Amino acid sequence: MPRPSPFSSYSKSSKPQKPISSPPPSRLPLPLIAFSIFSLSVGLAGTIFAVTTLRHRPLSLPSFRCGRSQDTFRAFYSLPNSRKLGDAGHLADRPKLLGLVGIQTGFASADRRAALRSTWFPSDPEALLRLEQATGLAFRFVIGRPKDAKKMAQLEKEVEKYKDFMLIDVEEEYLRLPYKTLAYFKAAFELFEADYYVKADDDIYLRPDRLATLLAKERTHSLTYIGCMKKGPVITDPKLKW
Repeated sequence: MPRPSPFSSYSKSSKPQKPISSPPPSRLPLPLIAFSIFSLSVGLAGTIFAVTTLRHRPLSLPSFRCGRSQDTFRAFYSLPNSRKLGDAGHLADRPKLLGLVGIQTGFASADRRAALRSTWFPSDPEALLRLEQATGLAFRFVIGRPKDAKKMAQLEKEVEKYKDFMLIDVEEEYLRLPYKTLAYFKAAFELFEADYYVKADDDIYLRPDRLATLLAKERTHSLTYIGCMKKGPVITDPKLKW
């Protein structure tokens, strides 16, 4: 009698194995899908709004400031609706000039400024720009800030009319004139790239053409000082008038 094969008995006794199948993919809950779609929509809408806002936002105007000091003339010519005379491209952030002439003035000197504007100092922005283009000299009335708000309101009306001021960050007071002078030269250097920085008072009659000729002759000499240099001890006694 033939012996049964161990392989045949094993195959008969073993149960047929089912093919191994992978588990069905898990499905995301419907609320999670809805939240994802909502978040994507909000993000896309925000991106479109930001791009649209940046494209249509008006460009910010240059302020032409040094701290709280400001050149009102160049600020006026930076306005989109202002009338520019010829090529005003030199009205840059820090224009190059032969010289900047700062006319030191005060809040009680409106009559003096009016006298200058009726003689040698141009009385409108276009004429002031023409003079700058012809001579290479920029002219500004230099004044600080007052304690009295009414004085500042009056000055703002004059600034709005003539646009020919440099407003510097110092208190406008007679006893603080040395500080005003230092503040002027600091602001002048920050706002203008000039070969000369000129300080003058509002009680002079100036010939811009002759000043330009004088400065042009000395332009080749570096570190040139033109003016009256006082010598002697500095008097600091508050009891003395001067």
